[in-house]
Amino acid sequence: MTAPRWAGVRAGRLALGTAPLAGLYEPVSDAVAAATLSAAWDGGVRLFDTAPHYGAGLAERRLGEFLRGLPRDDYTVVTKVGRLLVPGRAAHDEEGFVGAPRDVVRVRDYSADGVRRSLAESLERLGLDRVDVALIHDPDEHWAEAVGAAYPALAGLRDEGVVRAIGAGMNQSAMLTRFVRETDIDVVLVAGRYTLLDREAAADLLPACGQRGVGVLVGGAFNSGILADPRPGARYNYAPADPAVLARARAMQRLCAAYGVPLAAAAVQFPLRHPAVSAVVAGMRGAGEVREDLALLETPISAELWTALEDL
Repeated sequence: MTAPRWAGVRAGRLALGTAPLAGLYEPVSDAVAAATLSAAWDGGVRLFDTAPHYGAGLAERRLGEFLRGLPRDDYTVVTKVGRLLVPGRAAHDEEGFVGAPRDVVRVRDYSADGVRRSLAESLERLGLDRVDVALIHDPDEHWAEAVGAAYPALAGLRDEGVVRAIGAGMNQSAMLTRFVRETDIDVVLVAGRYTLLDREAAADLLPACGQRGVGVLVGGAFNSGILADPRPGARYNYAPADPAVLARARAMQRLCAAYGVPLAAAAVQFPLRHPAVSAVVAGMRGAGEVREDLALLETPISAELWTALEDL
């Protein structure tokens, strides 16, 4: 394993993902968002993942309000580029964020100018003079522009010291692996592709990151909730789980219960067992969820249970 290039960036094993704080699927008040962030800070969380996409800027604003006045070198902020927020009217947020502003709309833009504008506007919403990590966000259908324009722009901003580390964040491993092999990025965020239910990233992305010293953040460890609570109607990858996936998750739940371990504890700890993974990014809504996730992270899990889970 090559030493991670972003080793100088403060991480920790658990990061707070701010999408739920921007009303993903259900509304969240300013007070609940602030309490969530406060509980995370009190629990030792110092890595915060956000994006303009989350609540059309709401997540960045709420995170910035919380961080105001805290020592700047004591935390790490990850944000993203690739979606600009432009004036416009929306009857509702088509991305599932309840309470998002309706006077702006998202526009995909992976151009160099778009990257610089996006980052400048994120800094304004966050109230910061720099972010630590900037990721190209979901460029699935935009590889040519992302690698030909967005990446060089971020590399230039890294050289200027505007950001400390750069990379990409996606819900797939194949294109992230291309970024690792074909560019000089520092970190990737892979969502939902290295979990108890989906280990796609183990075949390509994680080995490549280990060889190149690229840091890995794993999001979606609960695969949209099914690995936290696999009941009928549970979401898997942002949609209702099909019967086969639900049955597999429930089999894992029964196995974990036989060892006295919550399935959610195995889910949140699983990615961290791989040497290439730096931290798990968990979306949390409410101080209670923060405390629960921190406890899950410390739940003892035997080698015997891990071996049994590998076979499911």
